[in-house]
Amino acid sequence: MKDFGVKPYLFPMPVYMIGTWNEDGTVDSMPMAWGGLCAENMVALNLEEAHKTVANLRARGAFTLSVPGTDTLAESDYMGIASAGKFADKFERTGLHAVKSERVDAPIITEYPLTLECKVVEFQQQPYGLRVLGEIVNVLADEKTLDEQGRIDCGKLNTFLFDQMRNDYYAVGEVCGKAWHSGAPLLKK
Repeated sequence: MKDFGVKPYLFPMPVYMIGTWNEDGTVDSMPMAWGGLCAENMVALNLEEAHKTVANLRARGAFTLSVPGTDTLAESDYMGIASAGKFADKFERTGLHAVKSERVDAPIITEYPLTLECKVVEFQQQPYGLRVLGEIVNVLADEKTLDEQGRIDCGKLNTFLFDQMRNDYYAVGEVCGKAWHSGAPLLKK
């Protein structure tokens, strides 16, 4: 077995989409690979303070954390390369749809197969940046992703991973997109 030392960028990370409301009530969504579940009912988001999403988290105290499918890869990637400060209509450009959560003050993007509805618990300034801890108050899953017993079937999520070393997205072990490129055509809309 090859020893890589402490180089976390050498392995692929799950991609999550953070959903918040902007101050004007429009949807803000951004991809995140640095974070995820940190306890049975908790998630951790490791973010840069300068993101618009962080301002929204501070203002609303809530967010959704979704698992995108490969059918929304280009739109999800686009939301990571288009700055909300530069593209006020960035969510609208994707053609995706959102509804208001009934449990938290955040949007649910209906095309994503799995969504965690979360309340902000704490903002932690760490030596490596900002960590946002959130309590999961509900989980929503598209019925198409369930197995015969009504449980979430990971194989039916059709999600993808981000390979930080190559800037590729992978699904089922194959490259299925290119980070910071797959969504670029949407910048021209």
